[in-house]
Amino acid sequence: MFNFIKNLGPTEWIIIGVILVVFFGSKRIANLGKSAGEATREVKKIKKEFTEASADVKSEIDTTKNE
Repeated sequence: MFNFIKNLGPTEWIIIGVILVVFFGSKRIANLGKSAGEATREVKKIKKEFTEASADVKSEIDTTKNE
């Protein structure tokens, strides 16, 4: 569906960025970027917690099997 994104060069990205700034304003774009960064950090945190929890469960299962 979004295969065309692979074919965009730096010039096209600059043009898209300028259009976004014109339509939404630089302050709103900055806020969107900040929100995206916070969301990415939150997803990474959740992923880390899930990985740790699953490792704990796996070690518990292994301990139970060995007894």
